[in-house]
Amino acid sequence: MQQTQEHRAIRQTVRKFVEQELNPHVDAWEAAEIFPAREVFRKLGELGLLGITKPPEFGGLGLDASFSVAFAEELGHCTCGALPMAIGVVTDMATPALARFGSDALRREFLAPTLTGERVCSIAVSEPGAGSDVASVTTTARRDGDDYVIDGSKMWITNGMQADWVCLLANTGDGPAHANKSLIIVPMDRPGITRSKIRKLGMWASDTAQLFFDGVRVPTRFRIGDEGRGFAMQMQQFQEERLFVAASTLVTFDRLIAQTAEYTRQRKAFGQSILDNQSVHFRLAELQTEVEALRALIYRTVGMYIENKDDPEVVKLASMCKLKSGRLARELVDGCLQYWGGMGFTWDNPVARAYRDLRLGSIGGGADEVMLGIISKAMGTLPRKAR
Repeated sequence: MQQTQEHRAIRQTVRKFVEQELNPHVDAWEAAEIFPAREVFRKLGELGLLGITKPPEFGGLGLDASFSVAFAEELGHCTCGALPMAIGVVTDMATPALARFGSDALRREFLAPTLTGERVCSIAVSEPGAGSDVASVTTTARRDGDDYVIDGSKMWITNGMQADWVCLLANTGDGPAHANKSLIIVPMDRPGITRSKIRKLGMWASDTAQLFFDGVRVPTRFRIGDEGRGFAMQMQQFQEERLFVAASTLVTFDRLIAQTAEYTRQRKAFGQSILDNQSVHFRLAELQTEVEALRALIYRTVGMYIENKDDPEVVKLASMCKLKSGRLARELVDGCLQYWGGMGFTWDNPVARAYRDLRLGSIGGGADEVMLGIISKAMGTLPRKAR
């Protein structure tokens, strides 16, 4: 992936934003278990960073996905994982299908004000009984005249307590599970919607909710694209989500390795620094190599995505990126924490926070096991009965 002057300019802008507008407040937002979403998104919108790849006619910059990955990478300078995740929900998880398949009227009403930061959005796919198994969602949207009437619940909804609208996946027909679903924009001020906050192991600064829909009415014109195409469109949205998630870990990994090297350089035991032990500096070298290998895989995948985002090879590679980033997060953070000794086990230690936050990488957006199934299917090695 070529890095132009334009890429470097976006990287510099994002890094400055993180250092000035996010990191000084992270500790307070973590303690409060929520961040001021409208304030943060409004500032991002003023910089044009919420619509990097979105159509210019609706307020986006119209750039290719390499700029979105550069944006995600630089968000890794944030000293918690919650804020990059919450931002990524708006830029790369809840809006891609709307931007690509939504009607002009729908994009003017919902996408444009989201890109300026005036509205906060969420992606509402997972349910209490349907996480990685997207085909098994049970929320329904029944036609009644010119409206859909929505009943059901959604789980693990990032930004859910503050969202103005959600991109919701619901069953709109009785056909096969992969052809009976639609993506629908649901404003969160509609009667019949209730929200319940979820407390989590990590990612504390990002609010997460369970949403309940009881006879919620929205006009059928709020549907994105054709009825019954929701599952396919959500699978396409997942590719951007998985690339964002993987890319946002890279700089975090770099920082954790550097912090661990510095700490072990200062910490003495048995007459020498911890870092002077070959087992330590060799292990950090191995981990840094793994990070660079992941970075190369992400860049290759983005290049192919730019050439043809519907290429089945992109699905395989994006799944590999997601799988590798989640597994490397577990390996890298656990390894670094070990070298911090007792300090690593203290709550406010930066590696301890990363230990809590980054564990989500192997679960959210499709568990590791789901990624392995996608990759195996693409390789032609998945047993026929498992398909």
